[in-house]
Amino acid sequence: MTQGKSLAVAKMRAAFVNPTAIAIFEDYWDQLAGGASGLIPEASIAPLSNPDRLSADPLADPSAEDIAALAKTAIVRLNGGLGTSMGLNKAKTLLPVRPGLTFLDIIARQVLFARRRFGVRLPLIFLHSFNTQRDCLAALQDYPDLPVDDLPLDMMQSEEPKLRRDNLSPVEWPAKPQLEWCPPGHGDLYPTLLDSGMLDALIAAGFEYLSIANSDNLGAGPSASLAGWFSRSGAPFATEITPRTPMDLKGGHIAIRRSDGRLILRESAQTPADEMQFFTDPSIHPYAHCNNLWIALKPLRAKLEETGGVLGLPLIRNGKTVDPRDPASTAVWQVESAMGAAIESFEGAKAVVVPRSRFLPVKSTNELTLLRSDVFSFGDDYIPSTDVTPLPVVSLPSAYQAINRYDARLPHPLGLRRAGHLTVQGDWRFGDRVEVIGDVTLGPSGGVIGDDVELRAANCPSAS
Repeated sequence: MTQGKSLAVAKMRAAFVNPTAIAIFEDYWDQLAGGASGLIPEASIAPLSNPDRLSADPLADPSAEDIAALAKTAIVRLNGGLGTSMGLNKAKTLLPVRPGLTFLDIIARQVLFARRRFGVRLPLIFLHSFNTQRDCLAALQDYPDLPVDDLPLDMMQSEEPKLRRDNLSPVEWPAKPQLEWCPPGHGDLYPTLLDSGMLDALIAAGFEYLSIANSDNLGAGPSASLAGWFSRSGAPFATEITPRTPMDLKGGHIAIRRSDGRLILRESAQTPADEMQFFTDPSIHPYAHCNNLWIALKPLRAKLEETGGVLGLPLIRNGKTVDPRDPASTAVWQVESAMGAAIESFEGAKAVVVPRSRFLPVKSTNELTLLRSDVFSFGDDYIPSTDVTPLPVVSLPSAYQAINRYDARLPHPLGLRRAGHLTVQGDWRFGDRVEVIGDVTLGPSGGVIGDDVELRAANCPSAS
């Protein structure tokens, strides 16, 4: 089996994968060969019960001290995902959120507005994958003022071979060789910052902090108030958390490791299957991990120097097939890590509770429906805002999963301000100016909802 490791490393070197990423991969390969699963049992952790809290809304008028902290901050957005779960073959951030505005447009405009408002440099840097870089950089040419000084707009995430489950050797798939590779998860951010030279370039340019988030989370716009809180905290690392809702019970959460008292991140893939009832129970783990991170650059640089770039983030072992669309194709392991898991690497790391408005991820057309609806508005700062609480819950069937089929069925934004739960069971097509009021279920028969319709439980067609 050890030959599998040599073959995988040789394949990575031939593809010019950066040396730190290769060293991390070798460590994970050794863990896999030793039988590691990456699972974190419930008995090994304690719930996080007393996190830090902000004294003001993240978008409230900031103090001069807050603005000074933002002036030392760079923005990083993870932008390597293709959105394959939504039937996409390009970056998810190229999807329109509002007419003429994609995720990428909104992110760029959030940063440009914050620069003008606060008089700060605020670089914007994307972590791209080999799948997303070209299209996204082409789209960003519409914003010629976006680059700051000599800092590049992006870094390229590394790649690694998918491993056969039977012998841990790199899988071969001649029919489509690109399927032999996978991204290593967003934990790859840290070796990429180091090996690309971006970390040193930011420090040399006078920056002290990173504000990092997923590109599909438009709620995590630039916040001077949060920058000020992080600066005053003195923490080397902090992560944003928010009270969990029914929309995110399967997302990761922060807990306390019993063995040493460190904060850790646990994802669903790291939870034993027979313990998922604890993982998804908000009375036990009440906060969702937003994957919005704040990192002090010099402590990060020192930690990477100390560890040779290998932070030792917990292994996430994902079982897949080499062709995700073909369940009969070769069974593989994809070895991943989560960037938020670095919280356990830093003494004094913190978790801070933020409003739900900071956590608006779009992982499926359910969340896209909500973001496109009248629940949210976009002001001059381009950060989505709402006065609706709690947020409606949208549940769509498989007919709406792929974006082309979704757009054919939902070509217009829904009115959801007065909605509770919208559950669609069948193949329904919606007209313009459809408003959902209360809890509504559309049954499995399918059909057409015309224009100018108010949907209520009492008048739902084919409601079950």
